Amino acid sequence: MSSHTLEQFLNENLEDLKGKGLYNVIDPLESPNGPVITINGKELINLSSNNYLGLATDERLKKAAAGAIEKYGVGAGAVRTINGTLKLHVELEEKLAEFKHTESAIAYQSGFNCNMAAISAVMDKNDAILSDELNHASIIDGCRLSKAKIIRVNHSDMEDLRAKAKEAKECGLYNKIMVITDGVFSMDGDIALLPEIVKIAEEFDLITYVDDAHGSGVLGDGAGTVKHFGLSDKIDFQIGTLSKAIGVVGGYVAGKKNLIDWLKVRSRPFLFSTSLTPADVAASKKSIEILMESTELNKKLWENGNYLKKGLKELGFNIGNSETPITPCIIGDESLTQQFSKRLNEEGVYAKAIVFPTVPKGTGRVRNMPTAAHTKEMLDQAIAIYEKVGKEMGVI
Repeated sequence: MSSHTLEQFLNENLEDLKGKGLYNVIDPLESPNGPVITINGKELINLSSNNYLGLATDERLKKAAAGAIEKYGVGAGAVRTINGTLKLHVELEEKLAEFKHTESAIAYQSGFNCNMAAISAVMDKNDAILSDELNHASIIDGCRLSKAKIIRVNHSDMEDLRAKAKEAKECGLYNKIMVITDGVFSMDGDIALLPEIVKIAEEFDLITYVDDAHGSGVLGDGAGTVKHFGLSDKIDFQIGTLSKAIGVVGGYVAGKKNLIDWLKVRSRPFLFSTSLTPADVAASKKSIEILMESTELNKKLWENGNYLKKGLKELGFNIGNSETPITPCIIGDESLTQQFSKRLNEEGVYAKAIVFPTVPKGTGRVRNMPTAAHTKEMLDQAIAIYEKVGKEMGVI
């Protein structure tokens, strides 16, 4: 592609996105990512962060990170398999396995990396993957990378899953079949039907894989969706992130020891990408220790989530069918959604518009993420602003 062709391609497509209300403007923060943030010198109530438990700014985590920098420096200096594995990495992985009630765990540089790493290390072109249609983009990319046959399953539709599992098993074309689902679906806040999925998996000998990015720290008193259903011994792969409720950055896979041993010798992001920094590892370990010692932050998160939901629902907003603190306000039209988010911002609430391709066309929404760090006063203020903007724009 010549530079002229590239220029034409970029200009035409960027203009097209802007015209359809699908172009996302990134707003740099001038403050920590807490319950209130500063953008362009203006303070806003922050309802767009995945920092569910408020731990991203926690003093205990900051102290742990600073101590690790003093002792180990700012970078690990190599990939894990050469000499980039610090004692800290081993301690974090041991703590993760304990947290997730599994034999072992392996840490990666991001949650996205986990799905790129784990799926393709186990599945190949002779296999099939049953994947929920609303699974996260990183799962979709991980499935594609594996070259396995991807069989799309209607969202949380157990009849469809069972029929497709039966067909895949009985056709005799595949060596292995895996079923993959998010634990909590991030756009609607609904929870995967794990007990039913496990029953189907046992009937048809499916490998089970749960990406619990939005469930860890939130469900199961913090231990996640799998623990919430008491299925820790029934799920082969538990995927999690260290960058949402945990408050830092990175990801992990938890499971049986032989699975983790295999990922250490066969998953490419582990083999070919420099390991997590000492500060991130120490802060993540501290965060998990806090969650294992106390459910206080978890309880506060749910209290705040339920309070915001109740307030918005009573005003007449369509908040969908969320079963978690994730609270979407579904507007529909993409341009109207973008405008609604902009007006909230002008009035003092930072709640980003989520539109196609992140969600299906015509289901544009402003997604609210209340955290354990929000006060009741902040939520009351946000609800009042929602009322003002909703009435002004004819949304309620």
